[in-house]
Amino acid sequence: MYSLIVPVYRNEDSIHDLLATVDRMNTDLGDRLEAVFVVDGSPDKSADLLALLLPEQRFAARLVLLSRNFGSFAAIRVGLEQAAGPYFAVMAADLQEPPDLALGFFRTLEQGEYDVVVGTREGRADPLGSRLSANLFWGAYRRFVMPGMPRGGVDIFGCNTAFRDTLLACEEANTSLVALLYWLGFRRKQVAYTRRPRAHGSSGWTLKKKVTYFLDSVFSFTDLPVRVLMTFGAIGLAVSVVFGLVVLAARLAGLFDVPGYAATILVVLFFGGINALGLGVVGSYAWRGYENTKRRPLAVAMRSLSYSPRREDG
Repeated sequence: MYSLIVPVYRNEDSIHDLLATVDRMNTDLGDRLEAVFVVDGSPDKSADLLALLLPEQRFAARLVLLSRNFGSFAAIRVGLEQAAGPYFAVMAADLQEPPDLALGFFRTLEQGEYDVVVGTREGRADPLGSRLSANLFWGAYRRFVMPGMPRGGVDIFGCNTAFRDTLLACEEANTSLVALLYWLGFRRKQVAYTRRPRAHGSSGWTLKKKVTYFLDSVFSFTDLPVRVLMTFGAIGLAVSVVFGLVVLAARLAGLFDVPGYAATILVVLFFGGINALGLGVVGSYAWRGYENTKRRPLAVAMRSLSYSPRREDG
C-alpha cells in the first residue's frame, strides 16, 4: 500500500484535476494507492467537493476535516498519522509539483536504500516577484537556520514507516517540519524538479506566514538570536569603555559645561536598547518553551471519513 497525503486549503478550483491526477497515479501503482486528503479549515467548497466526489473514485481515500486552519505542516502531520503506509508521499493540491515526483518517491523508498526522499526545486515557473521573494527567503533560511537546506527549498517529501514514526514523535509546537526532515538525519535522497505554473487560484503562502515560519525555524533550530545578543552585548561593553575614557578625559580637561549630561543620556539610550533586545529574545524562547509544556495536539481532526475504491462492476 502506498499512502499519498494531500493538504487542502483554498483549492476548490483544482479538485477535479487533482482527483484525475490521483486516479492516474493509482493506475500506475497497480491500484495500490491510498489518498489521504486533509482539509485544513478551508473556507471554500473544497471539503464539500471532496465529500461528493471521493465515493466515485477508483482509489481508496480518506477525507480528514480539521476544525480550523492549523497550517499546511500541521495538516501533513495529521495525514501521516491517518495514513496506513508503509510508504508515504506528500503532494500539493495545487499540482504545481509534478505528480511523477511522488511516484518516484514511492519507487525509491520501495527499494529500501533510503528512508526519506525530498523534492528540491531547481527552478520555478512563478512570477518574478514570487521568485525573488522565494530566493531571498530560502537564502536566509540556509544562512541562519539550516545550512544543508537546498537552495530552492523543500515543499514535498516521501518517507517510510520508520522515518514517519520518528517524525511524529517530535511533538514540539511552533516548529518547522521541513527543518525536521534534515535535523532527524536517516538515509536521505534529494530529487531535483522544476515547479510548474499554478493553474488555479492564488498561493496562500503570504508574507506574514513566511515571516512567522522563518521565526519559528530560527527559534527552534538555532541559537542565532542568543549569539546576536551576546555579540551586541560585547560591542556595547567595548563602546561603553571607550566612551567612558573619552568622557573622563574631557571632564578632567574641563570641556563639559553640564557635568554628566551627555554621558548619562547616551548610556541610558544605548543600554536601554540592548536590554529591550535581550528581553525580546529571552521572551521568545520562554514562550516557545511554555507552548511545548501545554502538550496540546498540534491539530484537531474534527471528522474522518473513509472511502473504498469504486469497482467497474458497481
